[in-house]
Formats: sequence, structure tokens, C-alpha cells
Amino acid sequence: MTAFAVALSSVALIGSAAGPAVADSSAELPITSSGDIVVDGVHRRVFISDPSGGKVVATDYDGTVIGTITSLPQADGLELSADSATVYVAVPGADEIVAVDTATVTETGRYATGDGTDPQHLALAGGKLWFGYGSAGHGNIGSLDLSGGQARVSLAQDADGTWNDAPLLDSAPGAPDTLAAGSRQYYFTLGIYDVSSGAASRTAFLGGQDAAIGNTAEDLALTPDGTELVVATTAGDFQQVFRTSDLSESIRYASSYWEQRSVDVAPDGLVAGATDTYASFDRPHVSLYKPGSTTPRRTVNFTDYQNGVAQETLLDHGDLAFAPDSSRLFAVTHGLTGKYRLRVVTDPGKAVTTIAVNAPATADRAKSLTVSGKVVNTLALPAGTTVAVTRTDLESPNGKALPAASVKADGTFSFTDTPSAGGKVTYKVSYAGDADRTTASASGTVEVSRNSTTLTVNKNGNVYDYAGNVTFTAHLGTTYKSRTLSLYADTAGDGKGKYLVKTGTVNSEGNLSVTLTLKRDTTVSASFSGDARTAPKTAKSWVGAKVKVSLSLSRHYKTATVGGHTKYYFRKTTNPLLTTTMTAYPGRSQRLQFQIYSDGAWRSAGSQYFKLGSTGKSVVELGGTHQTGYSMRVRSSYINDSSGDTVNSTTHGSWKYFTFTG
Repeated sequence: MTAFAVALSSVALIGSAAGPAVADSSAELPITSSGDIVVDGVHRRVFISDPSGGKVVATDYDGTVIGTITSLPQADGLELSADSATVYVAVPGADEIVAVDTATVTETGRYATGDGTDPQHLALAGGKLWFGYGSAGHGNIGSLDLSGGQARVSLAQDADGTWNDAPLLDSAPGAPDTLAAGSRQYYFTLGIYDVSSGAASRTAFLGGQDAAIGNTAEDLALTPDGTELVVATTAGDFQQVFRTSDLSESIRYASSYWEQRSVDVAPDGLVAGATDTYASFDRPHVSLYKPGSTTPRRTVNFTDYQNGVAQETLLDHGDLAFAPDSSRLFAVTHGLTGKYRLRVVTDPGKAVTTIAVNAPATADRAKSLTVSGKVVNTLALPAGTTVAVTRTDLESPNGKALPAASVKADGTFSFTDTPSAGGKVTYKVSYAGDADRTTASASGTVEVSRNSTTLTVNKNGNVYDYAGNVTFTAHLGTTYKSRTLSLYADTAGDGKGKYLVKTGTVNSEGNLSVTLTLKRDTTVSASFSGDARTAPKTAKSWVGAKVKVSLSLSRHYKTATVGGHTKYYFRKTTNPLLTTTMTAYPGRSQRLQFQIYSDGAWRSAGSQYFKLGSTGKSVVELGGTHQTGYSMRVRSSYINDSSGDTVNSTTHGSWKYFTFTG
């Protein structure tokens, strides 16, 4: 036999406007291009045309798709009927205008406009549906009369031949007989028409190379009363406004960036102007203006830079649409990855409020602390403005209202409080907003001190026989209110990790006990979650569990009791069979250790490890030349780590004594 060696600070939180007033959202759209957008307030739906995809997609106000109308080649301009029952779609690829039921999102009719007309832009005025049609080099205005039960199309309504492309069109409910038109392709060209007679009679015109504006009209929108026309132009850093009476300029809505791409006017008169990232070398954004005010009430950015590149763009015309109640602004953006998104801006007419809250990082319980901050809005805050304060802690998990804090003229505020509970204490500061300002809230968190307690678990370091029932007792010291403990066990090698074995209230002595059957090394831990004045505490105890092991010898010819032990006798020509039975575990080995009695003491004769089978058995035949006359002994052991795992504590089986005879 061969012998083997065994190797063994202060917190500053800034909260942007929050709550219903600015619950802005974004949703991906299943489109490959964007033509136009229109909002149905009755059914709370948004319709978006996709020229490349030949379809119109309908979503709810959150951008969730609820329907799609297909077979609309090059679908472009959209117009909503006055009763919100129908959306009309200009379909230049089929020379048609298609009607869609807004409630069911299904097609209800198709109306041919004439071969090669290419209808692109729509507007309802004077009881008819008007369409801008044509292609590069020639264009005109047509009408579709759906009254009387039979559709009638009239082309070439502009007798002066003004248009070199399909003109943009717009109308306003406050001026039902007024139609506005503009060119996107050739110089800056605008026209105003009276359509009360059923025909388009031009009442004002501005255009040509001498228009002194430059470039093109990218988008246009009439004010609700129809007295003014707001135009997005690539010629400057402004949205230009013209009187519809004679197309003389009235004001300009100034922008911080060059080239305006899209415009819309809300029913309450709010003006939205969009600037694209290409023109501005900044993120695409929308500026919102109260009627007649040249300073934006609010600016909305739609993207952030990544590696110096803005990730989204706003396209020309048809990117913007207000909800009929002016409560939301919808915008379609195009990402660099090819994805289109519906951006929703709520309360677009309100100036955005932000709040900064400064709270100390730590504080002592039952002692006064001070929280300060600032309310910021582009508009001056009204005199007497206050902010609501709510404290949330272990004693008031749902929040407790504190006295409101007054806001100074510069927007700053401060308040003091004496927290009765320790732990995480959160102070939420809320501004209610008003008709011109959004709501906002922000929070500051303070870690407030708590008393310490003691917690112990007994039996630490003990080792027990396999499958022994062991009772563990956790002891909890003085606390404020809570007397509840949770006891956990973490059993080696079972893959479960720490798991709950008992939760309960300690007895009058502060003890909570649990009895476990130990088959592997186990860590028992106790956890006190703390209370309003006592800090959390944990404690643990590790105990070992031995394996079950037995060794049997066979092929002997007799046994005898010698020195109080059973001694096995083997013929020197016989190879003893040593059978070990041990608690099984994947990859486990048992160690056979041999000793020989010499010079009055037991001395090592070597050891070796042998793999256990799946049932925990190991059968070893002791071969070689057997010398007679010596007293020997052998035992089987599990050695933590050396036996191939660490889930049990080292366990030695009993010695088996044997000898060889002639």
C-alpha cells in the first residue's frame, strides 16, 4: 500500500415636473415613413399615415396601436370630419381619397379624383373636402363634394395656375369658408381662398421669387378664428404669422434655431412650432407659444445626444397635431435606427415647473432638522405660493401631511421638522400648479438614527451527528415596539440559499426557537427588521453535520474478540473485501486509512481515496502480498474538501481490526 499526502453626505434631489400635468410618453410606431397626423378627440385616437408602407395606423392617446388600414399606396394627407366619425385619407398612389370609420378603424369608401391627379393634402371648408394635388412642376386645388348622396369631384379650382406642386391646405372651424394654401417646393408661396360659393375664389396671395421671405413653406396652420396663418419656413429662426385678409405679416414666433419644420395651432390658440436637429445642430424640439406672445411658454426636447449625435429627427409637415381639447400635443419622430415614435406632450400650454429638494443625509431622531429647496418656473410664481409637504417614515408608511411651506419670491423655501421615527425618512414637496404652470414634486431622504439592540443565535461552531434534531434559539434584546424575528437556514450544497424556516414573536424572555434536522452543514440566521426607534439587526450561527459512514470486512475465515474489539482473521492467500457505505453526494470520495501496530503503538500504513457510487457505496479489494503475524486496522472517513465537497463536516468511521495468518 502507498501512503498519500492529504492537501487541505448631504443629499440634493432634483425632481422634474411630475404627475398628470406632464405625464409625457413615447411609443414605437409600426410605420416606415410619416405623412400626416390627425387626432380624433371623441374616440381618443390618433391617426398617422405611412406613405412608404401604404397604410394608416390608429393608436390610442398612449400610442398603443388599435387598428391599421392597408392598401393605401403612398397614403399622405389626413382630415377629420366635423363629427369625428370619419377620417379622410389622400391616396396619391391610387388617385383616390379614402374614407375610414374612426370608431371601427375600417375603410368605408373610396372616391376617385382622376387619373394622374396625385391628391396629397386635405382640408374641409365650405361643406366640401378640398385636396391639393399634382406633382413637381404643376399642381392645383380640387374639391370633393359628398353631399346629396353622390360624390362629385371638381379639379383646377385655382384658375390662376398658382401652384407648381400639390399645395398644403388648412382650414379652421371659426372661419368655415376660408381655405389656406402653401407651397413646399417652389419659393415661398401662400394663398387664401373664399370657398363659400362652392368654388375657390382667391382673396389674398403672397409668393414668387420676390416674396422677400425665401425658401419654402414647410407647414402651415390657421388660427382657430381663421384670421391669421402661421407658417413654418426654412428661411429663418422663426414661425411667421400672416393676416389672412391680405397676407401681410403680423408677428413672428421667435425660435432659438434656424429652419422650422412643422407647425400646428390648438383650438385654444396655442401655437406649436417644431425645429429639426439637422437645421439646429441640436436635439429636435417643439416650442409652444401663447397667442401673440413671442416668448415660448414651454420647450419640449425629444432626444438626447449619444456620442455627440442626436438620435431622433422631426420631419417636414405633418409631425404635429393637437388634441381637440388642447390637452395634448402629438408628434412623430424618426430615429437614426429607422424607428418611428409617437411622442405625447400633456398640458402643452403650461410652463414646466421643477423642484429641487435639499435634505441632510443623516440626522438624529427626535431632534430638529431643516429641509430647503427651490421651485423653478419660467413664469414668475404668484405671490403667496406654497408647497405641500408630506413625511413618509416607518410610523407613517402612507405619508403624513406636514404644514405647507411658503415659497419666497425667488422660488426658495425651507421648513423644519422633528422626526419621531428613525430609519429612512422621506420628505416629499409638491407644487399644485395652476392654469399656466404644471404641477411638480420632488423628494429628499434622510437617514435618521435609531437605537441599537442585541441579537444572538446559539450553537455556533457545534458539530452534530448525521440527521440529528437540533434546536436553535435566537435571543433579541430591548426594542421599541417590534418583537418579531425571522429565522433562516442556509444548508450547504442544496442550491436553495438562505430560506425562511420560522417567523414569530419572541417570548417574554426574548427568545424564539426552531428545531432542524441536520444532514449537512447549516448556517442558521436571525433577522430583526427594526422598528421606528430600533435599528435592524442580524445574527447567525454555523453548525456542522457529519455524514453517516460504516465499513464492513468480508472474506475472513473467523472473528474473535481481542482487547475489547472484534478482530477479523484472513488467510494470507485471501484478498479482503472492504465495503464502505456513506451518505451520498455527487463526486464524493471516501478515504481508507490503514495503520499497523508496531513497537507498542499504532503507526500509519498509508491511506487512499476511493470514489463512492451513486448510492454511496465503495467496494475495495485489498490485494498484494499479505504478511502474517501483524495486527492492523482500517477505517473509512469523509474528509471535508479532500473527499470532493464541503457540504458536511469531517467524519471518521470506526476502526476495523484484522490480521493475516498462514
